[in-house]
Order: sequence, then C-alpha cells, then structure tokens
Amino acid sequence: MAPAPPLSPADEKLWATLVHVGGLFLGVLAPLVVYLVLRDRGSYVRWHAAQALNFHITALIGYAISVVLSFVLIGLFTSLAIWVLVVVFGILATIAANRGEWYRYPLTINFVN
Repeated sequence: MAPAPPLSPADEKLWATLVHVGGLFLGVLAPLVVYLVLRDRGSYVRWHAAQALNFHITALIGYAISVVLSFVLIGLFTSLAIWVLVVVFGILATIAANRGEWYRYPLTINFVN
C-alpha cells in the first residue's frame, strides 16, 4: 500500500485549525484522531495535533486531580480554573494555527512529539 500523499499547505492549515477547535468540544479525542490519521501527511498538522494532544492529556490529568481534590472542596475551583485555561488557550491556538503560526500551549507536559 502506497503512503498517503502530503496535504497541501491550505489543507494543513485547515486541519491544524480544526484540531484545536475539536479539542475545545471533544477534549483529547479530536487531537488523538487527527494525530493518528494525519501525522505523516505534513509537519505543520503534525505539530499542531501533537501540541493539542499534549495539552488535552495534561488537562485530563488536571481534571483527574481535581476530582480527588473535590473531597476537600478545592477541586471544584481547580476544575473551573482548568476549564477556563482550556477554553482560553484553545482559542489562542486556533487563531495562531489559522494565521499559519507554530503555537505551543503553555503549562503543558510533552507526551507526544
């Protein structure tokens, strides 16, 4: 089976933008699917999918810790703070990807390159 052809620059930009928007609505699922399906089709979409995947895995870990901390009530506040960061950084990443910029989420543990 022949490898899939590379994406055009416009398609890479589109998918890089969609991976961040998808992360806002579907969490870790959207970046994971895009990373697994399109990672070999262009460096730009691979970068953004990996960044979004790393960020949403980090947020998922934060949410898990918040659940544990909910027993002492601080988890409710940390969960809200994580949600706000996911929305704000997701919007910033979407805008950057649409402009053609290489965006790295702050406060992120790198699991995938």
